[in-house]
Amino acid sequence: MIEVKNIKKKFKKQKNKKESIEFFAVNDISLKAEDGKIIGVLGPNGAGKTTLLRIIAGIMEPTEGEVNYDKLNFKDNEIEIKSNLAYLSGNTKIYDYISAYELLKMCLEYYDYPKNKIDTRIKEIAKSLNLENFLYNRISNLSTGQTQRVNIARCLVHDPKYYILDEATSGLDIMSSEIILNFIKNEKSKGKTILYSTHYMEEAENICDEVIMINKGHIIKSGTPESIKKDTKTTNLRAAFFALIGGSNEE
Repeated sequence: MIEVKNIKKKFKKQKNKKESIEFFAVNDISLKAEDGKIIGVLGPNGAGKTTLLRIIAGIMEPTEGEVNYDKLNFKDNEIEIKSNLAYLSGNTKIYDYISAYELLKMCLEYYDYPKNKIDTRIKEIAKSLNLENFLYNRISNLSTGQTQRVNIARCLVHDPKYYILDEATSGLDIMSSEIILNFIKNEKSKGKTILYSTHYMEEAENICDEVIMINKGHIIKSGTPESIKKDTKTTNLRAAFFALIGGSNEE
């Protein structure tokens, strides 16, 4: 289980040449992600989703609050936690002058994976994410969807327990998105802990057990997709979100 307690993150931005202002990108957010569940973190661009997930993944330090993994504090147990963690950012870049196979092999070696099991593990991941037809192709020659699948494979090739996935399907075609979503569902069935950020409300409604809606750094609603729709008297999460912020449900 991942437990986030009262996380805040303060930034400064320049108002003009002489004056700067402080603001909270994430403001007093708490959540729990239990084993065997997919927890969606939903909101528009700029809502604070990526900042929150970077803090949970240990890439960024909070101004206040703490993050625990199975009751282990991240700050004091960073190496142990990161060895069991997969973090995917929407703007992560990967080496494109090597093949997908070479990248995955390099990642496994980094995690001290048993050498005699590396090929078997790569084949397992390649089958799960449908990489087999381009596993030995140079990454620079792959399509956007193929590259994203390799990127996800890179993050989870070491078989982690915790998944933090930020906009995993953003900009992908329907086939690539479906392969990734099916993989995530399968990992859930294995008891993995999954935090999944997206601004695609329909996608979240399809795969998430619970969702946390964020706007301007605050949680505005949390619960199961069905409970949120019921509470807001709407028929989908997109309409529910706009009902909560008092806005239009148009794009």
